[in-house]
Amino acid sequence: MPETASSGTDRDDRPHVAVLANSGLGHVIPLLEFSKRLVVGHGFRVTFLVVTTVDPTPAQDQLLNARGLPHDLHMHGLPAVDTSSIVPEDSRILTRISLVVEASIKSLKATLIELNYPRALVVDVFCTQAFGVASELGIPTYSFFTMSATMLAFSLYLPTLDREVTGELVDLPEPVRVPGCPPVRPEDLLDQAKDRKNEEYRWLLYHFSRLPMAAGIFLNTWEALEPGSLRTLREDSFYRNVPVPPVHAIGPLVHEDGDAEGLRSTDAECLAWLDRQPGESVVLVSLGSGGTLTREQQAEMAWGLELSQQRFLWIVRKPADASASAAFFNVGSDEEDDPTKYLPQGFLEKTREVGMLVPSWAAQVAILSHPSIGAFLSHCGWNSSVESLARGVPMIAWPLYAEQRTNAAMLAEDVDVAIRPSVEEGRKVVGRKEIERVVRAVMRGEEGKRMRRRAREIRDSSVESLSHGGSSDASLAVVCEDWKTKSS
Repeated sequence: MPETASSGTDRDDRPHVAVLANSGLGHVIPLLEFSKRLVVGHGFRVTFLVVTTVDPTPAQDQLLNARGLPHDLHMHGLPAVDTSSIVPEDSRILTRISLVVEASIKSLKATLIELNYPRALVVDVFCTQAFGVASELGIPTYSFFTMSATMLAFSLYLPTLDREVTGELVDLPEPVRVPGCPPVRPEDLLDQAKDRKNEEYRWLLYHFSRLPMAAGIFLNTWEALEPGSLRTLREDSFYRNVPVPPVHAIGPLVHEDGDAEGLRSTDAECLAWLDRQPGESVVLVSLGSGGTLTREQQAEMAWGLELSQQRFLWIVRKPADASASAAFFNVGSDEEDDPTKYLPQGFLEKTREVGMLVPSWAAQVAILSHPSIGAFLSHCGWNSSVESLARGVPMIAWPLYAEQRTNAAMLAEDVDVAIRPSVEEGRKVVGRKEIERVVRAVMRGEEGKRMRRRAREIRDSSVESLSHGGSSDASLAVVCEDWKTKSS
C-alpha cells in the first residue's frame, strides 16, 4: 500500500488538486495517467487518494509504487478496508467496489482539510459518495468517467429508462433507444443493468443518477474517435435538459510501461521474443486485468489459435467456470502459477515454434507498441480499447463482463476496427473453428486490411488530439486554467 504523503508543502506555489480512484485496477490506471498529465503538462501538485483493502493486489502495488512518478504527484493512502467485515461473499464487482469506497471515504473530509482544501477534487465514476463531502467543504468536484462517451450517454439515460420500463431491461423486445446514439441490443447492455433485482443494479443507478451533480465530466476518449456521442452529449435536447455538466474529452490516457530497466523479467522476455518475429505477424491474446475463461472455452481458444497457424502471444491465467471476472480483485496474485497446466494436452508441442505464453498479466502497452503485433484479441475493456486504438492495432472483440459487450458492438459496428466471433447455436462457447476464422480474417484477410487502415487513421487522430492545440490538449487546458484562476 502506498505511504501516506504529506500535503505537499515543498512547492505550495503550485495549484493543488486531489484525485480519488476506486480500488479496481482498470479505474486506477486512467486516473493515475490523468494525474501525471496535470503535474507534468499543467504545473499542478496532485494528491492521489488511494482506496485500498487490507489485501491489495500485487499489480496495484506495483503500479502505485513504480519508480519515476512525478515529484509533485503524492500518494495518500486512505485507511485500508477489511472487506471481510463489510462485503457479503456473494457480492458482485460494483457492490464490492461501492461498499469499499463507502467505508474509505469516512476519512475523506478530514483528509481534504489536512490537504488545505484542494482547488478541485476529481473522483472516479463509482466514487460519487464523495460529492457530498466535497460540497460541504466548498470544493468543486468533477467526475472521471472511465468508460466511453457512448456509455456516458447510456448512463445519463438510465434513470429515465428505470422510471419508464417495468421488468428486466435485458428482456426488452427491441434495442434500447438511447437519445442521439445507436440503439443498444439488450444482450449488449452492461452486465450491471441486466438484473434489476440485484444490489449491484441499485448501486449502478445510484452512481449514474448522481453524475449531473459534477462540475464537469472527464472522458478518456477524443473527438475523432466518438464524434457523434460527444456531439449528442453537448447538443441533444434530452441531455441539455438533464442537464449534463460540461464534458471534457481528454484522451487517450495510456499507461506507459516505462523503460527496459523498469520492466519485469517476463516482460523483457516477451519483447525479446517479439523482436524475433516478422512485422505485424503476432496476435496478442489478453483478456484484461480481471478477465477469465471457462475451462471449456480456454481449451477451444487454445485449439483455435493452433488451427489458425498464426503467431500469438497469450497472457494465460487459471480458468474459472463460475465467473468471467474471477481475477478482478486479485490481479497478478497468480503470476507464478504455471499456465501450461490449464491448457489441453499436446497444445504446447504443436505451437512451440509460433506461440509464447505468459502467466497472469504483462506490460500490455509495451507489447501493443511493438511492430510485430498485428492484432489484439481483447476483452474490450475501455482502457485496453483505447490502448489498442492509440497504437493503431485492430481487434478481435471478446467481451466478458461489465460494459465490454457495449464496447465491442461500438468498435465493430461504428468504429470499424474490430471483428466479433459468433457462438454456434446450441453452444455456450466460441468454437475453435470460429476462433480460427476470425484470427485468419484479421491477420490475413481483406477485412483485416480494412480494419488495420482504419485503426491507423484513429491512431493518427489520437496523436493530433494530444498535440499542442489539439482537441484533447485544449479541452484539459481550459479546465486547468479555470482551476488556476480560482483562489486557493
